[in-house]
Amino acid sequence: MSERIAGPSPGAGDTRVPRLMEALDRGDALNLLRSVPLGRLVFTQQALPAIRPLNHLLDGEDIIVRLGDGSALASLTAPRGSPGAVVAYEADAIDLDLHVGWSVVVTGYARPVEDPADLGRYRDLLRPWVDRAMTDVLRIRPELVTGFRLTPAAGPPTAG
Repeated sequence: MSERIAGPSPGAGDTRVPRLMEALDRGDALNLLRSVPLGRLVFTQQALPAIRPLNHLLDGEDIIVRLGDGSALASLTAPRGSPGAVVAYEADAIDLDLHVGWSVVVTGYARPVEDPADLGRYRDLLRPWVDRAMTDVLRIRPELVTGFRLTPAAGPPTAG
């Protein structure tokens, strides 16, 4: 029995037009991250990589996310005195028809927010998209910020 593999729909952008991949500097990458409400948190769960979609906000350069009760994410703990658990956070905006857009990846340290004033402020500002209790707040301090933008290249289309 063979499986049908879905590809791009007819007329869904001309993939023969070359694209440029431009590296973004830290400031531009964080501004793009600030412009979207949803990203993906990459963390380690039982010694394996795990990914969860989350809505976020930025406080300065820090990424703030809320976590659900009993969530695997709530188990992100780091030894006392360490900067936090190593995580990555990725967000993007890609036009699937035109094959243009951007992607940003932040790698850094995550720690639970414990200050009562910050907890209250973040709970007011960041409303979860899912209908369940979200009691924990996580702050990701970026160490490495990388990003790129895909744009059409100048010049004629390539043969396809």
